[in-house]
Amino acid sequence: MQIIMKKDEFREALLSWYHREKRDLPWRHTSNPYYIWVSEIMLQQTRVDTVIPYYERFIDSFPTMEILASANENDLLKMWEGLGYYSRARNLQMGVREVVENYGGEVPDTRQEISKLKGVGPYTAGAVLSIAFGVPEHAVDGNVMRVMSRLLLIEEDIAIPRTKKIFETVVMELIDRKDPSSFNQGLMELGATICTPKPKCLLCPVRDFCNAFHEGRQEELPVKTKKTTMKVIPVASFAIQNKQGEWLLRQRPAKGLLAGLWEFPMVERLDGIAPLEKMRQQFGVELENVVDVLTFKHIFSHITWEMTSFKAQMKGTDSLPPGYRFFTVEEVEALPKPVPVLKIWEEIKWEE
Repeated sequence: MQIIMKKDEFREALLSWYHREKRDLPWRHTSNPYYIWVSEIMLQQTRVDTVIPYYERFIDSFPTMEILASANENDLLKMWEGLGYYSRARNLQMGVREVVENYGGEVPDTRQEISKLKGVGPYTAGAVLSIAFGVPEHAVDGNVMRVMSRLLLIEEDIAIPRTKKIFETVVMELIDRKDPSSFNQGLMELGATICTPKPKCLLCPVRDFCNAFHEGRQEELPVKTKKTTMKVIPVASFAIQNKQGEWLLRQRPAKGLLAGLWEFPMVERLDGIAPLEKMRQQFGVELENVVDVLTFKHIFSHITWEMTSFKAQMKGTDSLPPGYRFFTVEEVEALPKPVPVLKIWEEIKWEE
C-alpha cells in the first residue's frame, strides 16, 4: 500500500470538486442528525434516486424522533413499503426510541455512544458524526473502499470483514479535520459518480494522486471474491377473492424474512407438484377461475424467489387457512406489503 504524500493537495482537490459538482440531495440541506440518520439507513443497499421520494415522505410523516418513536409499526412499514430490507425500518425506530428514552432526544455525538444504538454500525455512526456534528470520523462503505483501494493500491479482499479496518485507518489518516463532512461525502460522491466499477478516470479530480491509475490497474481493484451461488426457490403466489370481491391475506411472522408484512397465500414449488394441487394440500382450499398474473424474480440478499402468480376465486369460504382473512380493496391498499406482493397487487387491482 502506497500512502498519498501530498495530503493537503489531495484534500483540496477532493473538496473543491465536491463543492463544485455534488448532487443536490435533500439530506444535504440539513445538519439535523436525525434526518441524516434516516437518509443513511435508507441509502443502505438502495439507489439514491429511489431513496429521495421515500426520504421526503418519511420526514413529512415523522418529522421528529418523538413522533417516530411512538409511531405504530404498521404505519412505519407502510411508509417503508417498496424500499425493501424492512429490518432497517424497525431497527431505526428502536434506535430512535433509545435516543428519546436514554439521551433526552439528543443523538449522541461520540462514536462510543452512538454505536450503542440499535442498527447503527460503524459506517452509519461515522456518517452521522461527521455530517451532522463535524466530528472527524471515518465513514467507510463500498464506494469509499473502491476509491481508496485504487488511490492507495490496497489489494486486500474487501469481501472479508476485517479488511474494512484497513480502510478505516487510512481514511482517518487522510480526513480533513476542518471539514470532515465534505471530505467523507466527497469520497462517497466520487465512488458513486466517477470512481465507479468502470471508472471514469479522465473526469477524476484526484487522478494525479491515484496509484492504480498511474500503473494502469484501476479496473483490477478493488479485490472482491465472489459470493457463493445464491439459492433459488420457485414459488407460486395466489391472489384469492371471495364472492364479495375481498382478498385473502395474512401477516407474516414478527421475525424472519419480510417480518410483519402482509402477503397472499404462497407455496414453494421445489417438489414438482402443480401449484393448484400444492395449494389444496397446504392450505386446504379449492379454487376456481384461476388465471395467470405475473412471472418475475425477486432477489433478496441470500435467496432468489422465482415468482409465478395467479388470480383466483375460492369455492366457498367456510374454513380459511389459519392466520388468513379477507380484506376489501381499500383495506389491502392500507396494509404494508413487500415488493413481490406489491407487484402482483398493482397488476390485478386495476382489473377490478
